[in-house]
Amino acid sequence: MTSRFNPIVIIFALAVALALIPGAVITAAAAAAMRIEGDNTVVDQGGRSLTVNHPFERIISLYGGHTENLFSLGLNDEIIGVSRHEAYPPQALEKPVFSYREDPEKFLAARPDLVLIRPMIDRGYPQFVAMLEKNGIAIISLQPGTVEDMYTYWKILGLLSGRPQQADRMIARFRAAAEEFRSLTAVRAARKKVYFEAIHSKMKTFTPDSMAVFALEAAGGINIAADAEPVRNTNIAYYGKERILSRGREIDVYLAQSGTMNKPTIELITNEPGFNTVKAVAAREIYFVDEQIVSRPTMRLLDGIYQIGKILYPADFNARSLKILNRAKKPD
Repeated sequence: MTSRFNPIVIIFALAVALALIPGAVITAAAAAAMRIEGDNTVVDQGGRSLTVNHPFERIISLYGGHTENLFSLGLNDEIIGVSRHEAYPPQALEKPVFSYREDPEKFLAARPDLVLIRPMIDRGYPQFVAMLEKNGIAIISLQPGTVEDMYTYWKILGLLSGRPQQADRMIARFRAAAEEFRSLTAVRAARKKVYFEAIHSKMKTFTPDSMAVFALEAAGGINIAADAEPVRNTNIAYYGKERILSRGREIDVYLAQSGTMNKPTIELITNEPGFNTVKAVAAREIYFVDEQIVSRPTMRLLDGIYQIGKILYPADFNARSLKILNRAKKPD
């Protein structure tokens, strides 16, 4: 008997479903592992292999995380275009705006030698990507989901832009600052237990290896949802109201990311049926953190650690913690 299921259709349907999760980062289990092979060959998450013989000098970035990192590496003139709604750093506002939803002719007219995208664009707009590649424009698709992958990602951006030493210094500064933040609460006998909301309407949190949970734990918090299962190999995780309520009396702080992906309010959370039994909700220990500083693979993840630390342990995250943050983010 012939199977009625077409594997090509199933794969396409899965790709579409993943694209509908806003901001979701595909992990290595569902995409090619980004890496540098040898001294100068980049392999992206779409499986492309690109040998970098000289730095790219006309770059269009179609993801805010790429743009932030390129500026952090010391680029400016080389960035000839950015994606919509970018506002950080302020210099991004001065750059021409491009969109993968537009006619590729606009890109061709700008004559970029590299367009940086992320897997969501690669999956959702293959004809756009193919058109640029057909016209000789290099495409690299990247979006790390873990901090360890973020280090590799920074190294790749450094190689592409001719800034490998700056990338190495970024990694060193980030690692050192994260460890210094951890040391601020190292002697605490009791740590606060936190539920970290990713998407309220779906009762979803973050995977244990996500950047958001890295920020929480570096700030001294304990992730109450360490047993959460990933959503289709992304950094978003299932949890559900039943499990939240079952651990409600343990939750000291209710933390939620706020931004495009999730738009929480105090009223939304306190009025959620059953949430009055959650210790943090009853005590109004509810706080919001900008998603851009806990979910983007940039140096601003240190801001996320700092902000969460100020929420959890204001006595420990004092003037010294601000010095740690400012020293790490100081440009080369």
